[in-house]
Amino acid sequence: HVQLVESGGGSVQAGGSLRLSCAASGRIHSDFVMGWFRQFPGKRREAVATIDSSGRTEYTDSARGRFTISFDSAEKILYLEMNNLNGEDTALYRCGASWGLTAEQALGTIARPDFGYWGDGTQVTVS
Repeated sequence: HVQLVESGGGSVQAGGSLRLSCAASGRIHSDFVMGWFRQFPGKRREAVATIDSSGRTEYTDSARGRFTISFDSAEKILYLEMNNLNGEDTALYRCGASWGLTAEQALGTIARPDFGYWGDGTQVTVS
């Protein structure tokens, strides 16, 4: 079983930056994949970025060039560095963990209920 706890959200002005963290505990598979998705009012979900055990990363078009995903394997913390934020980035950001997928495969499935494990999220508000 894996537990995920996000932190680092908050309120920021347009053009600003935030760094989100997701602390993982429990058994992380050697062929893990982790990532971030965001949830908007009305519950619509959108993938953001993923990273797999080989270090490969994938981003959605809205995140590419502005966001950077990374994973500290020693501390088991997933990060999302977000720059040049705008109002459309306002959402609840949640991290997810699974196994046996590449980063590219996970980008298409991370927001699905059967993905694996999710955290409860951290709110990002851009004004």
